[in-house]
Amino acid sequence: MTGSNEYNRYIGRKWFALFALFAILLGVILTSLSVGSSGLPLSEIFRVLFTNGGEATSRIIIFNVRMPRIATGIVVGIALAMAGCIMQNVLRNPLASASTLGVAQGASFGAAIAIVYFQAGIQIGTAAVANPYMVTIFAFLGGIISTILILLLSRIGGVTPSSMILAGVALSAMFTGGTTLVQYFADDVRIASIVYWTFGNLGRAGWNEISLIFILSAVAFLYFAANRWNYNAMESGINTAKSLGVNVDALILISMAVATLISSVAIAFVGTINFIGLIAPHIVRKFVGNDYRFLIPCSALMGAVIMLAADIASRMIAAPAILPIGALTSFLGAPLFLYMIIKKGKILK
Repeated sequence: MTGSNEYNRYIGRKWFALFALFAILLGVILTSLSVGSSGLPLSEIFRVLFTNGGEATSRIIIFNVRMPRIATGIVVGIALAMAGCIMQNVLRNPLASASTLGVAQGASFGAAIAIVYFQAGIQIGTAAVANPYMVTIFAFLGGIISTILILLLSRIGGVTPSSMILAGVALSAMFTGGTTLVQYFADDVRIASIVYWTFGNLGRAGWNEISLIFILSAVAFLYFAANRWNYNAMESGINTAKSLGVNVDALILISMAVATLISSVAIAFVGTINFIGLIAPHIVRKFVGNDYRFLIPCSALMGAVIMLAADIASRMIAAPAILPIGALTSFLGAPLFLYMIIKKGKILK
């Protein structure tokens, strides 16, 4: 009975962390709804959302401006955090994420190719990316190329988990150089489109794009959740996982492809977003450990919270101007990650 009670308390703490993150996300959503150049009190927000009342201007601001932005932040944060969580597991590297392995830079290079050479970046009105689906396809191709190179280096070249990040740095530099060359041969309009795209902006995605990211992320979550015990086995080592009947090769390839897909699609619609996939899983590991039954959903919720918090900061710091959210996530994520390394330490071990 004592062992059973201890296990129940152990699981209870993890469920508490999950529900606490969900409650925090709801609070951040309400805060995001009230923040902006046209500040709205919570009472007005509740009237619009729950009583079908409120002023007409408030309804337009909430439903046409802020709700799409919040929904974008949630689905993008979920996609990037889940991708980082799974990449860290299957590559056995705690520093793995879309931004550190060159996936984000590969996606940026693919997007630049689409914008310059496939007419996806001609400005129409205020839209900097005229054909986001073409950008998405090429961004995914750029991201998957980076993933394939990482997998080849790790499986054929015998690259260790620590040196894999150095390989990611090299790939990032290569793709960044390629993007620079594409810009060099582009005209001013397309250069402006590339620069605008790389800034990162949650306000450019519409409900169609949000729905696409949501559907892909939901399918990815179902796949990751279905393999939660396999990921738990992988935490004990590849040989241990194989001895438990896990098809390690298939798990790594499919997991990396799915993680790359959702991160590349998210990046394609909102621009380059750094550190979400890296920092969110490490934060929740402090509360739920490496149990992927809880680590995957908690990482997803934490990614959404960090994205929305960064978006709130981007709208408040230099209001009414909106700062690039990609820069904000880097400023928020890098110091926190350095703090984790210094205080908690030994991450690379």
